[in-house]
Amino acid sequence: MSIQSFHPPVRTLMGPGPSDVNPRILEAMSRPTIGHLDPEFVNMMDQMKELLRYAFQTSNELTMPVSAPGSAGMEMCFVNLVEPGDKVIVCQNGVFGGRMKENVERCGGTAVMVEDDWGVAVDPQKVEEALKANPDAKILAFVHAETSTGAISDAKTLTALAHQHDCLVIVDAVTSLAGSPLMVSDWDIDAIYSGTQKCLSCVPGLSPVSFSQRAVDVITSRKTKVQSWFLDLNLVLGYWGGGAKRAYHHTAPVNTLYALHEALVILQEEGIENSWARHQKNHDALRSGLEAMGLSFVVPEGQRLPQLNAVSIPDGVDEAAVRSALLNEYNLEIGAGLGAMAGKIWRVGLMGFASNQTNVLFCLGALDAVLSGMKAPVHSGVAVAAARAVYG
Repeated sequence: MSIQSFHPPVRTLMGPGPSDVNPRILEAMSRPTIGHLDPEFVNMMDQMKELLRYAFQTSNELTMPVSAPGSAGMEMCFVNLVEPGDKVIVCQNGVFGGRMKENVERCGGTAVMVEDDWGVAVDPQKVEEALKANPDAKILAFVHAETSTGAISDAKTLTALAHQHDCLVIVDAVTSLAGSPLMVSDWDIDAIYSGTQKCLSCVPGLSPVSFSQRAVDVITSRKTKVQSWFLDLNLVLGYWGGGAKRAYHHTAPVNTLYALHEALVILQEEGIENSWARHQKNHDALRSGLEAMGLSFVVPEGQRLPQLNAVSIPDGVDEAAVRSALLNEYNLEIGAGLGAMAGKIWRVGLMGFASNQTNVLFCLGALDAVLSGMKAPVHSGVAVAAARAVYG
């Protein structure tokens, strides 16, 4: 058997992630590998923490990337803050709230669920009722940007409610970081995690996290050991903490961290507010084109993520066949629905480097051609013009 080198096809990635990676980031990954305790690498680590504080809009000293994907960032937040017997109020309006519940229970905590319909934002009134009914709750956990449905929740309001009831807050910002307004310090968020493969346009494999001083105080005064050795912040800080002297904890993914550094430099060059505005503008154009075709959105206006669009599938259309045709004929990837949304929606991503006018018009044209070819009940030939009108 002779296995050859792997050469992936060139795709346009407009699903729920990963998103298209900026060529500058791919070039950064190809730079020479140096040791993860090399003084030059340590200097880059310090720069990266500063750049991540900008991305999160925070002054939190403990802001860093976890050497694993967003799911590990989620787990780091929960295993460090939840101890056996703790009560945690968990909001679920999609798949990823369910993963928060799973984390609480695996830490030995009790999850009190606040359920909302999939495709709508978390209801602050329900959260307030749960906080009042559970005065012994230690933490409120919720997803800021629910990747499975394309709904965004009011993180500022939910965080304020939690603090009124002496609760810490854990926030999932995997899809919102750099794509939607997120002000970690202004909103006083205690623990937050994200991923590199969404609106940062970076390769998958790292999870930016940030912890307030309030959260750090809780972590350092735990009564029990953190159940995960690898994710125990009391140990990780020996490597990612301040100062030039670093204690060996794990071999960091050096070249992947080069990629994140470059992604954050690109974000700094664009400006965080400009990145938020770009994602919104491209969503507006995509929405105009989809609605001109006769397609509709699952999430109510005002609760929609600009970077993750949940689009209802027209009657009689084989949604998997459409995705397959887009991939095979156009090298264009869009996503399927997850969980309760499986078979009901497509998830069209406009994240990071993929959030641009060229991709919006290409996606609309390809979707129009495929649906028309399948004799789907859509208005053909109008989507691209409708999107162009938004761009002026």
